[in-house]
Amino acid sequence: EVELMESRGGSVQPGGSLRLSCLGSGFPFGVSNMGWYRQAPGSSCEMVSTIGYDGRTFYGDSVKGRFTVSRDNSESTLYLDMNNLKPEDSAVYYCATDIKSWTYQPRSDCLKSAVAAYWGQGTQVTVSS
Repeated sequence: EVELMESRGGSVQPGGSLRLSCLGSGFPFGVSNMGWYRQAPGSSCEMVSTIGYDGRTFYGDSVKGRFTVSRDNSESTLYLDMNNLKPEDSAVYYCATDIKSWTYQPRSDCLKSAVAAYWGQGTQVTVSS
C-alpha cells in the first residue's frame, strides 16, 4: 500500500522559514517522480514543485527563488524548504507521487486531481503576523 506521510506544518511569521518532509512507503521511492502541491481555502490546487527520480526540479511561478525541493532516496523522504514565506503561502500542503506532469496546474481540489496517482493527507502551513 502506498503511503505518503507529511511532517507537521506549522505557523510562521512573514519572512520566516519552514521545512516540510514527506516519508514515502509501499512504492519504489528512488525511481518515482514526486511533487508538492498546496490548496488554500476557496482556491484550486496549485503545483508548488515537482522533482524527478533523476533530480530534475520544477517550481510554480509564485515560489521560484524562495522554495527548494529535494529528496533523499536512501531515506525515502521528500523535502520542501520554504524561505521568505508570505501570507499568501498559507495553505494545506500535499505530498504526491506518480506525477503525470511536471508543471500542470490542477483546476480542482488536490485530492481529486489526476495529476498524481497518490497523495498524502496534507499538512497546514500558516503564515501570519
